[in-house]
Amino acid sequence: MDTRKLKYFLAVVDHDGFNRAAEHLLIAQPSLSQTIAGLEKELGVPLFHRIGRRAVLSEAGKELVGPARLVMRDLDAAQSAVRALQGVRSGKLDIVSMPSPGIEPLTSMIASFTELHPSIRLSVSAAFTPEEVIQSVRTGSTEIGLAGSPNPIRVPGVQVLELERQPLILIVNPHADTFGETESIRREDLGGHRLVASQRGSLMRWLVDDAMARGVEIEIVVEVAHRTSILPLVLAGVGHAVMPAAWAPTARKAGLQTLLIEPVAYLDVAILSRKEDLTPAARAFLKVAERHVAHETDTGTIRSIG
Repeated sequence: MDTRKLKYFLAVVDHDGFNRAAEHLLIAQPSLSQTIAGLEKELGVPLFHRIGRRAVLSEAGKELVGPARLVMRDLDAAQSAVRALQGVRSGKLDIVSMPSPGIEPLTSMIASFTELHPSIRLSVSAAFTPEEVIQSVRTGSTEIGLAGSPNPIRVPGVQVLELERQPLILIVNPHADTFGETESIRREDLGGHRLVASQRGSLMRWLVDDAMARGVEIEIVVEVAHRTSILPLVLAGVGHAVMPAAWAPTARKAGLQTLLIEPVAYLDVAILSRKEDLTPAARAFLKVAERHVAHETDTGTIRSIG
């Protein structure tokens, strides 16, 4: 099968239709349609249902997406390996990350990686659950994934490297700071306070819901899907927020106080990848991740609020 046809097929999928895919590929739309029609003829099944001006994946098309991505990823890996032998250190690495690991340790690892490999371009996409990260890595949409979970992640067929454990902290609304000179609070100390909370399903929301279930009177003022909105809302005086310690440096730079919440709950952060057929760029990034783990182990560091 011509890999060019698979590339065109994935372009239609990723750009939600033939017109935008053709623009992305810098080809004429009729030429793209003809190529997809040839692929459908070769496979003997329709890959898209044409509904008006929309192209909707057929069941066969849905089944092809994952294998097609793996084929294109393997082709990239082969090309990158040849370039590496020729002394060329360019290329692209696709990463997917959940919000908190995307603050840290991803920032530190990217800083180290780009210093070592300045010619490799990184593309970081967003995921909001460990399942989304796992799916992205398994299907080949991305090579590297960062996920945070209440428990260590174990996934058959996926390589998992545990990076660090992040304690949950309270980022304090400066207009309602009644905690005084302290570095930590108990969960029951959240009683009588207003919180900006993430959606259900996250470890942060679990801590809040668990405290409320135990009789702690907490008022959830805003429920936020996009965690990048949480710090601005705290700064605006809307409420406090329970977050992983990765957010502490940014919060403190903005002038906010951060307090450890006891008993401590931890977000286990791990990096995920396929077990084989990785590009040289992905393997190099995993080496940076391994050095990060070694540093954390040697220094006895658990990412904290200090």
